[in-house]
Amino acid sequence: MEGFTSMFENIIGVMNDLLWGDFLIGILIVAGLYFSLSSRFVQIRWFKQMFTVLRDKPETLPDGTKGISAFKAFTISAASRVGTGNVAGVATAIVLGGPGAVFWMWVIAFIGAGTAFFESTLGQLYKVKDREGGYRGGPAYYMEKGLNQKWLAVFFAILITLTFGFAFNGLQANTIAAAYNGAFGIDRSIIGIILAIFTALVIFGGAKRIANVTGYIVPIMAAIYLAVVFVLLIINYDMILPMIGQIFASAFGLQEAFAGAVGAAILNGFQRGLFSNEAGMGSVPNAAASAAVSHPVKQGLIQSFGVYFDTMIVCTATAVIILMYSDLSFGEDATQGIEVTQAAMSAQMGDFGAIFIAIVILLFAYSSILGNYFYGQSNLNFIKEHPVVLFVFKMLVIGMVYIGAVMDITLAWNTADVFMALMAVTNIVAIIGLSGTVFKVSKDYADQLKAGRQPVFYIDDVDIDRNGIAEWDRDRYDERKEND
Repeated sequence: MEGFTSMFENIIGVMNDLLWGDFLIGILIVAGLYFSLSSRFVQIRWFKQMFTVLRDKPETLPDGTKGISAFKAFTISAASRVGTGNVAGVATAIVLGGPGAVFWMWVIAFIGAGTAFFESTLGQLYKVKDREGGYRGGPAYYMEKGLNQKWLAVFFAILITLTFGFAFNGLQANTIAAAYNGAFGIDRSIIGIILAIFTALVIFGGAKRIANVTGYIVPIMAAIYLAVVFVLLIINYDMILPMIGQIFASAFGLQEAFAGAVGAAILNGFQRGLFSNEAGMGSVPNAAASAAVSHPVKQGLIQSFGVYFDTMIVCTATAVIILMYSDLSFGEDATQGIEVTQAAMSAQMGDFGAIFIAIVILLFAYSSILGNYFYGQSNLNFIKEHPVVLFVFKMLVIGMVYIGAVMDITLAWNTADVFMALMAVTNIVAIIGLSGTVFKVSKDYADQLKAGRQPVFYIDDVDIDRNGIAEWDRDRYDERKEND
């Protein structure tokens, strides 16, 4: 068994080196710049619109029930985004890449917001009805229906089901277990059992229960976390300018201590930034597709804002806590980034600091487990929609939550990085192939705004191939409006 594990670790290590070198970083930058430039930086140009559409009410579905609102679709994606990457991942990036990693996380977020707009608009455009009466969609759906590439769609669906259903959920559970073991000395196996039970209670309730739970957890947990960091900033106001200077100096190697670490800052900033905000990875379109909205672009805007919220706000808040920590050592082993964050918070708040981070990571990571499961379920249904298959998947996810709580974290991180890279490459190829469709759908949205109308999308009004687009013809939409 040890020989197999060693061989697997070596294979994963080689794949990580290949995928996370100049290859993937180059693809992310070039693709993100293409999406941003070709859309005239939609992530800036329509920034105000992001807040407007976030307040939209959900449409009434043909069965008379309300669909998942734009806000709840945002909280599902935020639930998956805002997790260990925001607390443990940021710590790992800073320790391994220096303070400059924070700057490169910002860069990948700004570029990624454009990518998120494209992929989420496509997720909405090619969505389909599910058995519960709601919607589902995502890259697998637009790869099959938009690109007519069934094999690529199945390949992606398998990747995301394994990555989010198992690998990422194992990571979230592991971080919760590490936080509570460190703060309270609770045995990891006990934490794993409790997490598995609470995960089962929600995922057996379906997509709407997941949306309802994350709709409560995400705003509350984010507000509390950001409020505490804001108070710490006020108390330590004299550290703000030096901290900003340290981030920029380290990012470009201007400080002697980080002169040779620019590459490490870029790599860790991009790698952990992508894990956190998920832009271009192909996960968020699954949440975007679930919303009952009047125009696909609305979810593109909301999920673009989600990238800003995740990285520019929540990740930056964690970075502030860590960079205030005077005993922080760079370049050391940081596989348990949560311990670094707990130590940094304890330096500011005493023993309660570690307890506070444990509570935060419980909310962050638990909501991520729910969001991750949602992504896995949506893609499993694409591969094979059958109650027995779904039941087995749910049981395996619950089992992985327990296993993740007690497993070695290093191999889990490395495996997740490989899957994440493969997903990103596959998805970006698909988005580029369908970018012309997004341009036309975006123009339709812009034209309606200029005319002073509330944008409503009808497939007949736009010159695109309607094959594979099931939910946007005029008759279907008018039928939904009659039920409202």
